[in-house]
Amino acid sequence: MKLFKTTIFFAALISGQVAMAQFKQAPLAYSYNALEGAIDAQTMEIHYSKHGAAYTANLNKAITGTPLEKESLTAILSKISTSSPAVRNNAGGHYNHELFWTILTPEKNTQPSKHLAKAITETFGSLDALKEQISKAGADRFGSGWAWLSVSNDGKLFVSSTPNQDNPLMDIVENKGTPILGIDVWEHAYYLKYQNKRPDYLSTIWTVINWKEVSKRYEEALKK
Repeated sequence: MKLFKTTIFFAALISGQVAMAQFKQAPLAYSYNALEGAIDAQTMEIHYSKHGAAYTANLNKAITGTPLEKESLTAILSKISTSSPAVRNNAGGHYNHELFWTILTPEKNTQPSKHLAKAITETFGSLDALKEQISKAGADRFGSGWAWLSVSNDGKLFVSSTPNQDNPLMDIVENKGTPILGIDVWEHAYYLKYQNKRPDYLSTIWTVINWKEVSKRYEEALKK
């Protein structure tokens, strides 16, 4: 009987720990070496299993025992100005990386949907012009941060850059909107392969961008 009660106790404890882990990493849809040529396997593995995992774990730790445990991630980000630096950094880090993994793919030559392609041409002139603008935003970001393609509240596309783990969903950023493509320009995202040549990383990463996912996110953003 004592052993049975002990087993139940630890089962309940483990169950409680799982329940508290509100946010989780989604599994990668490809292997660590699937993006070789643009992103090496060692960088992908460290980035996903160490950096990405740490943001997720630290976010759950930061919100444990607070009302934020019951909030969605987008709700937390929308009022991030009221949260601690730990929540800001880790909520941003979790959201940004979960988006980043999905907009990468080993599939070759994906293209924007006709609807997104039309919007890109109308806003930026061409897909190549958009790539140049995002790459420049990433290259010009001093220190660590992100380059974004987002949809504004009035349905317009715009390019922006944010420092650290901030993103356009946060109420503290100048250019607000729904991100549909984000490129990580923290050194941990590229340094093993590219060292200090961030522009080379930003040029090559377009070969593994998942435009099908970006197009899907564009349609979802327009519905908000």
